[in-house]
Amino acid sequence: RMPNTLMWSSMRTLRRAFSTAPAVSKPKTGIVMMNMGGPSHPSETRDFLSRLFNDNDIIEMGGGIFQKLTARFIVARRTPRIQKQYEEIGGSPIRKWTESQGEMLAKRLDEERPESAPHKAYVCFRYAHPLTEEALTEMKADGVERAVAFSQFPHWSCTTTGSSMNELWRQVKSLGMEGDFKWSLIDRWPLNTKFLDAVVERMEEKLSEFDEQSRSKVTIVFSAHSVPMKVVAKGDVYVNEVSATCKALMERWETRGHKHRHMLAWQSKVGYMPWMVPSTENTLKALGKKGNKHVLVVPIAFTTDHIETLYEIGIEYAEEAEEAGITHFKYTQGLNGSAKFVEALVDLVTDHLDSGKNHSVQYGQKCLNCQKPMCRQIINPAN
Repeated sequence: RMPNTLMWSSMRTLRRAFSTAPAVSKPKTGIVMMNMGGPSHPSETRDFLSRLFNDNDIIEMGGGIFQKLTARFIVARRTPRIQKQYEEIGGSPIRKWTESQGEMLAKRLDEERPESAPHKAYVCFRYAHPLTEEALTEMKADGVERAVAFSQFPHWSCTTTGSSMNELWRQVKSLGMEGDFKWSLIDRWPLNTKFLDAVVERMEEKLSEFDEQSRSKVTIVFSAHSVPMKVVAKGDVYVNEVSATCKALMERWETRGHKHRHMLAWQSKVGYMPWMVPSTENTLKALGKKGNKHVLVVPIAFTTDHIETLYEIGIEYAEEAEEAGITHFKYTQGLNGSAKFVEALVDLVTDHLDSGKNHSVQYGQKCLNCQKPMCRQIINPAN
């Protein structure tokens, strides 16, 4: 019999041989990086907004002709203003960063998990190119066998991950691909420790930009994309999961020797219906009125920079903070090219594949009175 030490040494040698072997052209496992997306070029703004306002999962107007007509009216009014904002930030960088993250993720997975290699990441956006059907078509052409629908939203909401998943299953059926891929889902990850570490790193980077004498005076404002109150009332877990992330971040923050007051606020409201409060805008005004001069805004539900961070926080809120008397206003960069964030992505996919689970337990829990036919489905599950 082979001695145990020799056996384990041989297994490690074999694993290294697999991991360093030249990658074949046909990917075995596709990692589908799902997000809203954004106009890479400002000229794409109208099409982006049209898809957004026609999505009944995020803008609930019943779908059909009424939604189409209303969306057309809203898009016509909003496009000139929103397009100028994209021009100011040079277009949305979300595709660039998602592609970069996906390439690094696939490379690391090939090295560390040869049993499911080769891996390839596919950018799959809900409202911008590459759209869901484009990603699926590329996957089929590549010969992918196993697919992981990987939400790039750390927190579940029916308006974000839910909408992306619903569109995924609609397109799978529409394209007749029900049997082409074995699917599983990474549908939320609000407490992944490496994700938290990546955010803390960004926070420390910005804290260091304040004068050393004033760092203890900094108030941290976590800013998440808001959701309509009617979504919250239906039992959507987004607010709870964002709050859990903030709590975990501050616990980590204190273990690193930092002590700061913090608040959770909500940004990017659209329309006149009630949305989650307090708004980031009103929070900054109130802090300024109370004499706070040092504020650090941490975009918490956004992993990659786009218009909500670069323009809304970086330009609009910076101006409003100055008007409110906040003389030292800073905000953290998106996780973008963070090495720690890539570690988080690798950790999430590796743990998911190793678990043999198709999705989280919570994925099967629909919101109260939900009647949407595609909601919480999975087609051709892997396990």
